Amino acid sequence: MKYLLDINTLIALGHTAHVHHAKAIGWYLSISKASASLATCSITELGFVRVTVQTRLQSDVGAARKALVKLKSSSSLPFALVSDDLGVDRLPSFAKTPNRLTDGHLLELARRQGMKLVTLDKGIPGAHLID
Repeated sequence: MKYLLDINTLIALGHTAHVHHAKAIGWYLSISKASASLATCSITELGFVRVTVQTRLQSDVGAARKALVKLKSSSSLPFALVSDDLGVDRLPSFAKTPNRLTDGHLLELARRQGMKLVTLDKGIPGAHLID
């Protein structure tokens, strides 16, 4: 199975200070024996850098970029960067409010790429919820 990580999941995997780090690592370990692979996209990578700096998990953009590169390169599962050419016309029907736009976009991107969107957010229908 191929998994597209949402921003929060990516941050939770990469930072021990994240409230859901243990949960994310538990999920990661549960799939690491399978023939799984992980993916990011421009939105999730930019979100990782932005949020980790804003929340002071990283000191600056350069440090956040390095942390993301380290996370991806140290993974026992392969990581891919997925191209994103979907427009706003491809949003799923649940994405009707501003706070659901990115979730909807990532869900549709994952579907189009034959992947499953992985999230810690219970409000994304059809995504793989890390519980």
